[in-house]
Amino acid sequence: MAESTEFLKQNQYNKPSVVINRRVGVDHPGEGKPESKVTPLELGKRVRDIRLSQSLTLEEASLKTGLARSTLSKIENEQISPTFAAVTKLVDGLGVDLPQLFSPAPENSGAGGRRDITRKGEGKIHPTTTYEHELLATELSGKRIIPYRTTVKARSFDEYGEWVRHDGEEFLLVLSGSLELYTEHYQPVELFEGDSVYYDAQMGHALVSTSESDAVILWVTA
Repeated sequence: MAESTEFLKQNQYNKPSVVINRRVGVDHPGEGKPESKVTPLELGKRVRDIRLSQSLTLEEASLKTGLARSTLSKIENEQISPTFAAVTKLVDGLGVDLPQLFSPAPENSGAGGRRDITRKGEGKIHPTTTYEHELLATELSGKRIIPYRTTVKARSFDEYGEWVRHDGEEFLLVLSGSLELYTEHYQPVELFEGDSVYYDAQMGHALVSTSESDAVILWVTA
């Protein structure tokens, strides 16, 4: 498979980011009060925040919105400005209204202490042709990381039509079995139970089980 370098071609996507100015406070002409402050809203970051709050991967958000995964990634990274048609798909697919999409995320209201327990086998199952994901901690919104337990179904690198790549970073821990990790800029490496790896998820990557039973891993995406 030829290497894909589309994600490196950022100079092709030089449109300005969508910036929504939100006015804070009220102007009182003639009263000598400070002028209102205007705070920018980065739409790409807002889209990412909404997606993560729903515990959606880019692939899942792509299926919900009808937008290509690569397009979603470029929107979230402020590489392209979404068209009105794309905004409509985002609103419909993510189940939000326009004010929600164009409003800053609510500020953290106070003390931490959140938790979410996922009992064995009670995660949200999301199967694909190459993986079977079990999303964990799905009751918490606004998470900074997405943890999931994955069974690696692929048995050949050829089962992937293209490199898997998306925004963020990933940590992988092999829970059982063994697998071969393919990455765009490195030679394939075999990982065994207890082995782990941390990598840039924008780099093309793919996993293939090499053990008799499908390998099972813990994946954490940030």
